[in-house]
Amino acid sequence: MPESCNSRPFSWLMKSCFPNPQDPSSNPLSPNPIITVATTTFSSLPDDLLLECLSRVPSSSLPSISHVCRRWSLLLHSPSFLYLRRLNHSIHPTIFTLSAPLVASLRLQNGNDANTNDPLWKVASCLPFPLASLDSFSHARLSVIGPRIYIIGRNEMFCYDVWSGITTSRCSMIFPRKKFATAVLSGKIYVAGGGSRAGATLEEYDPDTDTWRVVSNALRRRYGCLGAAVDGVFYVIGGLKIGGALGNEITRAATAGTEAYMYASSMDLFDVEARAWLRSRAVPGGGCVVAACAVAGYVYILASHAVELSFWSFDARRHGGGGGSNGSGFGKWCRIKSPPLPAQVRLDSTVRFSCVGVENKMVLIQVRGCIDDLLRRSGRSVRGLKEGLVLIYDCISGEWSRGPDLPEVIRRGACVTVEC
Repeated sequence: MPESCNSRPFSWLMKSCFPNPQDPSSNPLSPNPIITVATTTFSSLPDDLLLECLSRVPSSSLPSISHVCRRWSLLLHSPSFLYLRRLNHSIHPTIFTLSAPLVASLRLQNGNDANTNDPLWKVASCLPFPLASLDSFSHARLSVIGPRIYIIGRNEMFCYDVWSGITTSRCSMIFPRKKFATAVLSGKIYVAGGGSRAGATLEEYDPDTDTWRVVSNALRRRYGCLGAAVDGVFYVIGGLKIGGALGNEITRAATAGTEAYMYASSMDLFDVEARAWLRSRAVPGGGCVVAACAVAGYVYILASHAVELSFWSFDARRHGGGGGSNGSGFGKWCRIKSPPLPAQVRLDSTVRFSCVGVENKMVLIQVRGCIDDLLRRSGRSVRGLKEGLVLIYDCISGEWSRGPDLPEVIRRGACVTVEC
């Protein structure tokens, strides 16, 4: 890819607007002095003007523009470009579900959509992953920085650019992890949990240098945990608590020579700027955390209990808006309306949900298993809840609605929201 762009068509256009001072036949009788006009090209424009031009390009042309030159590619992946696209209302949050070798995208429709007849889920071409990577893909975690999806596996990591469609290999984590928590803060990726040895550390990834480093020890070792980020805090949520405690925590169930596993119905909070752990918060009612994500300053958690599901919101707004009109503030739990699933159902390891935030909505996507099978095993009749269920919670109205089911070709996928 060239370092800069030299637009010949643009140069030709500028030359055609002015006479050639070297050509005497252009206007030999003119008494006016000859004026030399400097040639202007796109490559000579300053970054701010070039960004203004590129931010108005249709989304369908972005893949081609990103290949013009290195300078344009860097500008397209800069925070300023995303900011200008938002000002021009040219950017839309889109849900991506990756299930190698396929990727499906969903843009939630609203009243401003001109065409509501298009299919909501769109399955894209195959992702060019090495075949050896496909087996561990269902346990990978996804993180998003700009238009790039970072696919973090146990021993490897890839970066998928949704604008160009290019997938590149990136540096893997220092400690191999499986079913760990991840989130993005200040343009960097943070991971925690995911095993006995790895669960004792918290790692940070810098995409600019493609390097990982350990930034802190963990409060407790977790496996199967989930991650979220709000106001500079990385939340490590739920999972199984492994073996003995770290710090002041004591696991009485641990025995000599073995490691005990029990539900960790709590959240560990890491302040990224202060590089310090805050006070942990217990999830009300306990249970097994099956889904969690951050939406509009809140952390939403779906927990499974012996005979029911509970759905909670945690006020995570520490700066600017922590106190609402009703006097609520940081750290307050609120039980809200549970998703419209059959009563007295307990989710087990055969059914898995992925949870993502889209503006003021929380989207719950069933990426594995079948609820009908759960009901049949308990002696209950089939209710038509098969695989790929998509439920949407409006955080403003407090109501649930059903979205378009996940395409049948997408199973055991991982979900994330991208602004593109």
